[in-house]
Amino acid sequence: MSRELLVVQRARKSFQTGKTKPLEYRIHQLKNLLRFLSERRSDIADAVKRDLGKSAHGTELFETLGLEGEINLAIEKLAEWAAPRPVEKSLLTIFDEVYIQPEPLGVMLIIGTWNYPWAITLQPLVGAIAAGNAAVIKPSEVSSHSAKVMEELLPQYLDKDLYPVVTGGVPETQELLKQRFDHIFYTGSSTVGKLVMAAAAPHLTPVTLELGGKSPCYIDKNCDIRVACRRITWGKFVNCGQTCIAPDFILCEPSIQSQVVEEIKKCIKEFYTDNPETFEDYGRIINQRHFKRLMALMEGSTVAVGGNSDESQCYIAPTVLKDVTEESEVMKEEIFGPLLPIITVSGVDEAIQFINEREKPLVIYIFSHDNKLIKKVIAETSSGALLANDCLVHYTVSALPFGGVGNSGMGCYHGRHSFDQLSHLRSCLIKQLKMEGVNSMRYPPHTAKKLGWARFLLKQVNMCRLRRMALLATLASVAILFSFSIGTATAF
Repeated sequence: MSRELLVVQRARKSFQTGKTKPLEYRIHQLKNLLRFLSERRSDIADAVKRDLGKSAHGTELFETLGLEGEINLAIEKLAEWAAPRPVEKSLLTIFDEVYIQPEPLGVMLIIGTWNYPWAITLQPLVGAIAAGNAAVIKPSEVSSHSAKVMEELLPQYLDKDLYPVVTGGVPETQELLKQRFDHIFYTGSSTVGKLVMAAAAPHLTPVTLELGGKSPCYIDKNCDIRVACRRITWGKFVNCGQTCIAPDFILCEPSIQSQVVEEIKKCIKEFYTDNPETFEDYGRIINQRHFKRLMALMEGSTVAVGGNSDESQCYIAPTVLKDVTEESEVMKEEIFGPLLPIITVSGVDEAIQFINEREKPLVIYIFSHDNKLIKKVIAETSSGALLANDCLVHYTVSALPFGGVGNSGMGCYHGRHSFDQLSHLRSCLIKQLKMEGVNSMRYPPHTAKKLGWARFLLKQVNMCRLRRMALLATLASVAILFSFSIGTATAF
């Protein structure tokens, strides 16, 4: 019997005791997770530094700060999220209890990724705990130092049986995927996402796939190009470009390409100094395999800014590529690194066509002062999200569902969306064993002939319309009484 099977069996046995059902227990676990982030801040920062070359400040800003916000929100709102949700009644159920009751799905598998090894792995865990699930946590083996810290320290704060951490590489992940789960949450590439979905199919296990893709960024020639390039530079090169929602490439008209290059060049210098290699807030490529992949993507393109590299350090400078075509190597896959190609188009119509001829991206970025142009892009394209005049920040809004569409993923999370995604929203209808005359409306015609009028009402009238009619009748009555009172007072 494999270690992975034993872990899953133990989690399921513990879940079946019902200990995760009380909200007090869930809140206690969430508070323990919050305490873990606070007390182990230095261990987390050190692990991320060793994995990605990220500074302690960068780790706090892009890893733990958002996690703490998600946990605090879940603690504050859990009673509201988990409460029964009344729904619209029909005439047939007007005297009954009709509501939606969120309930736990069961045992989840969370497969994390390496580019944000803490935020992306633990954010789904927040939703899993809040929804009352057990969860097996599989951090990415690529970010090995973070995985080791998670394996060693997280069980000191959370229930070891309900929330075990399983480390290892591809064989361990494959063994986990052979087991039956009630939900699988995977973040990573679309290639692996297909394998996860295929593994889930024999058990009819639902999946949430948070994938990536080539997120385009269109710059309108009439916008403030300096501000646009400043925000694009930040969004592209943070975490050395290893962000699933980073702008993958720029679309703009030929007349502004040179200006875009110059403005981004200025911003790179401002953000990362003349020598980003020695700047503490500019990280490194995760490993040499990805380093070599990125260097190969530059072949055949003109380097307009940057291009410097050091394989021994897995360092690639912030790089801008110009005069790129759709046949260029850099346009054949998601970049996931500090390379920013520029493709010229004749205008927004050609940009929209270019976007629609490819897989649906995780996010579309657009920079423009023209609200009609922005609405046009929204109306004529499809993506997981659309962000106008900034980069990345939609990820920080817990009220917005975060997720992809098509090749960029399925399902969503953050805030209440995490809770709902990882819950079963159970339909509940509670009737009474009386008023059988009304219930006869649903019986065979020979039983309910005398209630033909009621059948007609059921087909023709809905509760919203009845409420509106009642409200109008009430207002009319008040108006008549008011008019009568004025008339009487005038008479005297």
